[in-house]
Amino acid sequence: MAKKKQQKRNQSSPSSQKPKESYSEHLNMDVLEKLKLAKKELQEAEKLKEEEREAQLQFERVQREKNKSFEELLDDYGMKGNKY
Repeated sequence: MAKKKQQKRNQSSPSSQKPKESYSEHLNMDVLEKLKLAKKELQEAEKLKEEEREAQLQFERVQREKNKSFEELLDDYGMKGNKY
């Protein structure tokens, strides 16, 4: 008789642990989803920063080219103008 009572107790305890596990799994999945979302947002922000930086560098290159003196242009391009 004592063995049957122990078996019944052992059978009831795993079933009581399942809701706790599912709750913790659900909680972990929620946290994991939030972390993935945060990671995605950070990656998008980093990509946007990189694109802005590239655009700024391109703009600066164009401005430097515009502001070159005649001497600097001649040094850069040489006498290529006499081909025309």
